[in-house]
Amino acid sequence: MKLLKPSWVSHNGKPIFSVDIHPDGTKFATGGQGEDSGKVVIWNMAPVLREEDEKNVNIPKMLCQMDNHLACVNCVRWSNTGLYLASGGDDKLVMVWKRAAFIGPSTVFGSSSKLANVEQWRCVTILRNHTGDVMDVAWSPHDVWLASCSVDNTIVIWNARKFPEIVASLKGHTGLVKGLTWDPVGKYIASQADDHSLKVWRTMDWQQETNITKPFNECGGTTHVLRLSWSPDGQYLVSAHAMNNSGPTAQIIERDGWKTNMDFVGHRKAVTVVKFNPKIFKKKQRNGSSPKPSCPYCCCAVGSKDRSLSVWLTSLKRPLVVIHDLFDKSIMDISWTLNGLGILVCSMDGTVAYLNFSQDELGDPLNEDEKNAIHQNIYGKSLAITTEAQLSTTIIENPEMLKYQQERQRAEQANHRMTHEAQAHKLTSVVNGESLEDIRKNLLKKQVETRTADGRRRITPLHRPARHRVTHTPLIHLASSLNTTAMKSNLLLTTSTKMEPMKALDSRFTERSKVMPGVTISMVSTEPPVYLEVENDVSAVSGAKLSQLRCSREGREWDTLLPSRVITAAGSSDVVAVACEDRMLSVFSACGRRLLPAILLPAPMSALHCSGFYVMALTACTECTVSQSLLTQQGVPVIGLSNGKSYCFNSSLETWNLIADKQDSLVQCADFKNCISSQDAPVSQGPLALTQGHNLNAGRLASRLSSTPHHLQHGMTLVFLENQLASALTLRSSTEYHYWLLIYARFLVTEGSDYRLRELCKDLLGPVHKSAGSAWEPTTLGLRKRDLLRELLPVIGQNLRFQRLFTEYQDQLELLGNK
Repeated sequence: MKLLKPSWVSHNGKPIFSVDIHPDGTKFATGGQGEDSGKVVIWNMAPVLREEDEKNVNIPKMLCQMDNHLACVNCVRWSNTGLYLASGGDDKLVMVWKRAAFIGPSTVFGSSSKLANVEQWRCVTILRNHTGDVMDVAWSPHDVWLASCSVDNTIVIWNARKFPEIVASLKGHTGLVKGLTWDPVGKYIASQADDHSLKVWRTMDWQQETNITKPFNECGGTTHVLRLSWSPDGQYLVSAHAMNNSGPTAQIIERDGWKTNMDFVGHRKAVTVVKFNPKIFKKKQRNGSSPKPSCPYCCCAVGSKDRSLSVWLTSLKRPLVVIHDLFDKSIMDISWTLNGLGILVCSMDGTVAYLNFSQDELGDPLNEDEKNAIHQNIYGKSLAITTEAQLSTTIIENPEMLKYQQERQRAEQANHRMTHEAQAHKLTSVVNGESLEDIRKNLLKKQVETRTADGRRRITPLHRPARHRVTHTPLIHLASSLNTTAMKSNLLLTTSTKMEPMKALDSRFTERSKVMPGVTISMVSTEPPVYLEVENDVSAVSGAKLSQLRCSREGREWDTLLPSRVITAAGSSDVVAVACEDRMLSVFSACGRRLLPAILLPAPMSALHCSGFYVMALTACTECTVSQSLLTQQGVPVIGLSNGKSYCFNSSLETWNLIADKQDSLVQCADFKNCISSQDAPVSQGPLALTQGHNLNAGRLASRLSSTPHHLQHGMTLVFLENQLASALTLRSSTEYHYWLLIYARFLVTEGSDYRLRELCKDLLGPVHKSAGSAWEPTTLGLRKRDLLRELLPVIGQNLRFQRLFTEYQDQLELLGNK
């Protein structure tokens, strides 16, 4: 066995609460306390495994640092595929990270220019449900589910294929839940809490299978974490923090009858973490000796508050090795390499240790086929194997849908091969001429050098600082009433004592301390009530503050982002109108689709009303300066102002519509590259592209994309694409309208936006039987709408979720023929 403590793995002296090695063995993640937030760091494994790589300045040690968590990170866990990283923290959030396309090194915010992110990892979803600190997260076999537990006494099971969908919320603990582990064959999940209990839950119906309390009755005090673990053969469940005759133990619970007759004994203080080796072993055969049948066994590592680590084999009565005083403070987490020979351990003192075993010490690992055979022999067909097939119960009902699905799979496989080759080429120079695959194969063949005579490095720890919490932004609630007196503003500022109408741009509107959250005011009319809720200054992006509008009517909800503070909003059964502080008026459909580019009002808004498809806006007067002008081939006048904004005149509405803004944070952070097909013809010469110029590419910065939460970036991209579509329509640019329509449709299909996609298809199809009073036009900008719909059907056919929508509109088009 070799031991080392890499001093460069550090959170600047602050505690490291969690560590997890990537399934491919090339990197590992740590989670803990940052300067004024939670911190997740991804590190290169090569400098840990090989001294020559550690000394090579061309081989990076830190790969990426993420500071999105508002408070301390308690747990980091890679998915089984290695595609995702989940993290949970004291901000009550679970964040799921995915590696973004390689764009180039970006500097870590707040650091010296030398500290750069080699890889880009972005938050693709934020899971919000817990009302207290999230203490542990765990991916189920095959990444079907993600479980999280919290000090709110609950465990939440998330659908890992449809984030943020919740499958179940497991309630029954009466204390802080601090640890989770999945049964390797997928039948159970176990949890341990401060209520002196360990509970096993069935995944079949998410009900409690058993509640084990006896080994924990004597436990006094508490530990920061209670990380329990299930053996890879599924036979044993080992707990943290149990007691036997007043001595701390790790309790062994047998799956057969949930018996508690055995435990791991020897630690002087409470056990905080237990972690089974992922491999099942058999006794190593000596060269020249005849092979003898031997019972497979498992290997388990145990960490404690006594700062020591013990490693056990289930075939031995005593520990294989015990390392005392490995750290200066309690051990917090343990992670094994997938090949079962290496182990990383982290401590509250802010350091990590790496142990490397040989096969002579542990034994010969069984291969996956042998492991699956054991599962099948004991449990029948493993649920972990069958769940994958049962995940999607959807049957492809349409042969055309099947064709598009098969085409998509072929395209994804081709893209995967190209991406893999490109990334391998990019990273070759970083790791001194060796490919990642070669490194993965050779890393563990070479010995790890010890650093001192006793085989360890010592780091002087710093005191742990207090944790910082960030409060949520208050909500500003808006309401409109059709029976309000004309000229009165419909914006109501809610305080604890009174509710009063506000004048336009009242200075009190900027005083967020006077705004009280928690009150929703509905619109009053003879139509079904429409609930509008606005959150101003929801996020600051590129120096600009975004506002969010939420609309709810008859159980349907949608939201959108606006680049300025909202002054007032109103809605009807058909439209919703919003006026902002920058004097822009936006109009949306009942499902949240932008119907027009933002309208520039000649003065600040005074009052706003909606009725049916009609919008009434009352304003004052003001002036603006024109810096340049343009007349398009379609006869549309365009002007640019000195403030960087450009407008075109809409002759049908007799309004000036915003089509470009150099300071628009939505443009700078929209991420739609994956929706652009290589077959799309570029539109660099259209009036919209000419007006916007290079602004479209101004914000494609890796640091900005990687630091923006996925849900926020999704919203910004959606708003941007709808702006582009509406602007091209107003400019009468058919080529650009066609271009942005395809990108918009691909985005809706990829992100699963049901209502918007259906509304778009309905608009393009039009009425099947045209009546005399129908206002639907069969063409737009010279393009036949139904031809556009036929072009969108293959895009819709790429997502099984929309197969009913696909079949419905395909059948309608076939009935209509060439009409």
